Amino acid sequence: MTDSYISSLLDWLDSYLNFEKLPQKNIFWLDTMEFLCGKLGQPQNSAPAFHVAGSKGKGSVSVMIASILEEAGFKSGLYTSPHIIDFTERIGSAHGKFPAEIYQKAGEELKNTISSIPQKELPEGRPLTWFELVTLYAFLCFKSADVDYSVFEVGLGGRLDATNVIKPLISVINTIELEHTEFLGDTVEKIAAEKGGIIKEGLPVIVSRQKDSVMAVFEKIAEEKNARLYKIEDLINSVKSEYIPFNQDKNESSAAMKVNFDSPLFKRQIQTTLKMPGDFQAWNAALASCAVKIALPQITEEEIERGLSKAFLSGRFEIIKKHQADKNIPALILDGAHTVNSVNFTMQTFNKIFENQKAHLLFACAKDKDVEDIAPLFKDRFSKITLTRPGEVKQSDLYRTEKAFSKAGLSFDSNEDFKTAILQALKKAEEDSALLLVTGSFYLVSEVKKVIQPSM
Repeated sequence: MTDSYISSLLDWLDSYLNFEKLPQKNIFWLDTMEFLCGKLGQPQNSAPAFHVAGSKGKGSVSVMIASILEEAGFKSGLYTSPHIIDFTERIGSAHGKFPAEIYQKAGEELKNTISSIPQKELPEGRPLTWFELVTLYAFLCFKSADVDYSVFEVGLGGRLDATNVIKPLISVINTIELEHTEFLGDTVEKIAAEKGGIIKEGLPVIVSRQKDSVMAVFEKIAEEKNARLYKIEDLINSVKSEYIPFNQDKNESSAAMKVNFDSPLFKRQIQTTLKMPGDFQAWNAALASCAVKIALPQITEEEIERGLSKAFLSGRFEIIKKHQADKNIPALILDGAHTVNSVNFTMQTFNKIFENQKAHLLFACAKDKDVEDIAPLFKDRFSKITLTRPGEVKQSDLYRTEKAFSKAGLSFDSNEDFKTAILQALKKAEEDSALLLVTGSFYLVSEVKKVIQPSM
């Protein structure tokens, strides 16, 4: 029932303006969400919440928080974006979907309420957007599921994001970098001002490591809002990570990285393993753990460790091994990194785990990404590179991508048809018994998963 109902719900949602498919300015505001939440009985307040923003890592931190809550015996709701294959990846628990009746009950309530509101009653008579409705749907799903706590990842920015109608136990802001500059501002300080919009009057906020000028923005907002600001570097004494050697023949999934960190917030050092590798993920784990401990001091170190060890989010340095892909490929590595810093971190992680192993690259990115600075990060590592578009959803500029890779001195094959490009990249990697890294866009990761999913 879930798949057929969700399909019909998506058909209805797709009749509304979708920023993910067609980015445009002047479609962000909060009064519409506030109006609609009132019509629906304020479902955003049905459970205490955590609110997570940032340019990168916010999805990982969100799922880590939700997973810790689950291990502490609480029922959690988790709202993230984008989804890779299944729309319900956006709205569920830390470890999967809700029962089908939750999605259907919430969907019917949403559609019935929206259809009963005349257009002229909406603030400024503005049309509704896809993300507003999906966020309302998440509120209703969590209310219907009777979750104890909810975790919301910000969609874009923060100040005017549809999720910003919640009043969280704590706000969490991860690393800020240049992204979506057309919509958020052309400096990291301007972007920080937008992200810092999730800081609420009198409510705590925890912030990851930032440039001094960015931290100054958050400090100013927190002071104006009388909100206590916690800096992760003041809370964490040290963070250490150790990569677990890759074993392509091991059938069961294994954690990719051991992590430990300590803080005055904890009675002892936190020691665990993460399924999502990367030194930055160790800091994400520390950020998530401190946020939970500040909001809910009763949660134990053991619950934090178990929660972190079970946290997983598709498309974040996801390793699909030979036996899973049913190909003569040691492994597929799927990572949705799409900014300069995130791709740089992806390459650092890739080289640590797969040092000196033969590797190919499949790359695509959206039109607004800084591909000129991304392309050089792949130099001298891949014996074959395939370039394409990230799929049908995101606007892209393959010619610009080709120019950037050529300027970086990289040889490549290019194909506008992403479906053909994916099959060609898989075939080349199979013929060479080479690793295949797929990166540059979550939408590209999604298309690759659609190809390999029948054999998984």
